[in-house]
Amino acid sequence: MDGLYGHYNRRNYIHPDPLEFLYDYDTFGDREIVGFIASALAYGRVAQINRSVANVLGFMGRSPREYLLNNRRSSFEAHFCGFRHRFTTGEELAALLEALRRIVTRYGSLEECFAAKLGKGDSSVLEALTLFVEELGEGMDWAGGMFLPSPVKGSACKRLNLFLRWMVRCDDVDPGVWHTVSPSLLLVPVDTHMHRMGRILGLTRRKQADLKTTQEITEGFRSISPEDPVKYDFALTRPGIRGSISE
Repeated sequence: MDGLYGHYNRRNYIHPDPLEFLYDYDTFGDREIVGFIASALAYGRVAQINRSVANVLGFMGRSPREYLLNNRRSSFEAHFCGFRHRFTTGEELAALLEALRRIVTRYGSLEECFAAKLGKGDSSVLEALTLFVEELGEGMDWAGGMFLPSPVKGSACKRLNLFLRWMVRCDDVDPGVWHTVSPSLLLVPVDTHMHRMGRILGLTRRKQADLKTTQEITEGFRSISPEDPVKYDFALTRPGIRGSISE
């Protein structure tokens, strides 16, 4: 794993990961908004993901944070009335943007909101993530569905954990935008590739990539790297994504 980390954990291997959108912005405030939007839309074919993310960010202009703060739900709905990314409609996107605007207005940043949900004795981000999702969904007139999953329903919350990885970790790949959450608390973003790797490595035998599987895989990596259990996520999923691994 260290060999894979040394080989793949480099900026030149990021493309076409939607993480690369974060590097187009220099400020903390913009990067966390961009990261949330890019991760929220990170389902489906990668070309479609990147096209949808680019369309949204293109409309938000040079500062997505300022765009959020200078607009309201009705504006978001008007701006993205024709938007669709697979199952996600423009109305759902507008609801999410309004939720992000509300949190940034209330707390100053997404980081401050998430940090406020963390307990001193928490062994992972699970509880904080649950509370964070609850606050995001506050006042929404839609259930969120797969666009805004919650651990309460047993979801692996792959995209939310991916967002947290981008925000919290800091190396040649992850930009480490946040500084109040320890990498040791992170959960592995379990997608098809990581689920497959987890089974190959004997970290889980579960056939479904759900929350319990996520916890089992994370615990396996935590026994190897307790201070940074998500360290190997990017490197271990590159071979599968690039089609160079066989079971």
